[in-house]
Amino acid sequence: MKQEDSYRHKGLRKQLVDQLRTKGITDEAVLAAINEVPRHVFLDSSFVELAYQDMAFPIGSGQTISQPSTVAFQSQLLQVESGMKVLEIGTGSGYQACVLAAMGAKVFSIERQRNLYFKTKEILEQLPFRVKTFLGDGYEGLPTYQPFDRVIITAGAPSVPEKLVEQMKAHAVMVIPMDNADGEGQTMLRITKMEDGTLKEEAFGDFKFVPMLKEIGND
Repeated sequence: MKQEDSYRHKGLRKQLVDQLRTKGITDEAVLAAINEVPRHVFLDSSFVELAYQDMAFPIGSGQTISQPSTVAFQSQLLQVESGMKVLEIGTGSGYQACVLAAMGAKVFSIERQRNLYFKTKEILEQLPFRVKTFLGDGYEGLPTYQPFDRVIITAGAPSVPEKLVEQMKAHAVMVIPMDNADGEGQTMLRITKMEDGTLKEEAFGDFKFVPMLKEIGND
C-alpha cells in the first residue's frame, strides 16, 4: 500500500464517521464503508494529514477527490445492496468506487483522463476492494457489461445521458449532479427507471462538482 493504515488513521476515520452522522448520513452500510476505506492513500502526500477532514482536495488533471460527506450522501441516495452492479462515471481518485465496493457492490468505473486513470489504477491494485476500471467516455457507459442496478455520476452533467439510462435495469437508480440553469453548481438528482421505461426524478439539494467532459484527455 502507498501508505500504511495506522491506528491513528483508523481513529481519525471513526471521528469522520461520527461527524457524518451529525450531517444526516444514516445508512449504516455507508458509514461502515467510510470507516473501512483508507482515504489517505488516495491523496498526494502533502494532503495526507488532512485526509479525514470533510474537505475536497485536488488530485491532478483538474479533478478533485470529493469531500467525504458528498461521497457518503451520494452513496446513501444510491441505496446500494450487496451484489448489485454499479456503473460509476468518473473514477477520479478511486475513493468513491472503493466505498461502493466496501458496501458489497460490483463496481465498474469509467475515467476519461488518461494520466489519472493509470495513477488511480495503480493505487486500486494495492487495495483489497474489487473495482473494474475503464478508460473511456462516460457518456457512452459500458454496453458490454449492461444492465446495471445502479449508476453514479461524480461530475456535473448538463443532462441525463441517454445511453446510461438505456443500460439501466427496470427499477434501477441513477444519482447524478445536474447542472443548474444559471450555471452555478448542480442539483443532486436521484432518477429511478420505472417498469415502463419512464424516469422518476427526486431532487436533494445543491452541490458543486467539476464538469462531466466527453473527450478523453491526457492531462
